[in-house]
Amino acid sequence: MQKFLVIQTAFIGDVVLATALIEKLHACYPDARIDFLVRKGNEALLTGHPYLTEVLIWDKKQNKFKNLLDLTRRIRKTKYDKVINVQRFAATGLLTTFSGAKETIGFDKNPLSRFFTHRIPHIVSAPEKTALPMTGAGAPLHEIERNQALIAAFTDDKPAKPRLYPTPTDEDKVKPYKTKPYITISPASVWFTKQYPKEKWISFIQNLPPQTTVYLLGAPSDKDLCQYIQTNAPGEDIIDLSGRLTFLQSTALMRDAVMNYVNDSAPMHFASAVNAPVTAVYCSTIPAFGFGPLSDKSYIVETPEPLDCRPCGLHGYKACPRGHFNCANKIQDRQLLETMMDGRPSVGY
Repeated sequence: MQKFLVIQTAFIGDVVLATALIEKLHACYPDARIDFLVRKGNEALLTGHPYLTEVLIWDKKQNKFKNLLDLTRRIRKTKYDKVINVQRFAATGLLTTFSGAKETIGFDKNPLSRFFTHRIPHIVSAPEKTALPMTGAGAPLHEIERNQALIAAFTDDKPAKPRLYPTPTDEDKVKPYKTKPYITISPASVWFTKQYPKEKWISFIQNLPPQTTVYLLGAPSDKDLCQYIQTNAPGEDIIDLSGRLTFLQSTALMRDAVMNYVNDSAPMHFASAVNAPVTAVYCSTIPAFGFGPLSDKSYIVETPEPLDCRPCGLHGYKACPRGHFNCANKIQDRQLLETMMDGRPSVGY
């Protein structure tokens, strides 16, 4: 029996996208043991996952290096055939190098990749760059394709899509919210320049058709933002669920929405992971970086006016470098409203 360990200790969205590797490995090696290593806090994404044997957790906040050493010992005892490191930082490079696996695979940008069995080029698409052959000439390279390159040698070049598996308990939790058609809005982002402004969300909600049920989704830390939006776009059909649902419960709710409105952030990948309809609002970043939506019904909304300052960075900033934030402020309500219409062509990544 083959034994695989996938390592992705970055943020929530990165873990969701890396689940595509689980899908591919299981499809090619249905009897294999597949384990997944995440940072503490992200393990809830993988609760009840049908293809995983074990989810390993690295607590980075307390006793970080002691916990890393304990994990290394534990991993060595398992004697994995292949350790696949999606992360590009030195700590996981150490973990991979000393894993004792027969093969260690990771990106060449990891500082310790020279000690891996296989080093895979990590290519981030940009407007002036093109993709690897598997995407087609001139097409942007998506993150799932970058990750698929890590296992292409023993699977194939075609990436699977990411997938999350809400449990029956998760489904029961959100069932009462599904009694009538609804949309969801996930208004928050870690980075200011990736977050559509709250005043713009309010304006969009005020222009929705009457009696449209709106669920505001987010973490407990997003409660102030969601309450502000709910208070300033008043109506009985605007319901703040921030902090009340787990990752998988939010995903289960998004799956059956008429439309899910998100930033370039983790909830976009939740939608992709259950093939939910999604409208992704891009402010400072662009889909060409390779983190766009993957749902069959997916739309990109961005400023209709070209800006010489966009994109200003790969991940975002705490404030607009130019001070005007036109990449968000130039977006119009009608662009978001139009994506609720049936029959519009989907926007691929």
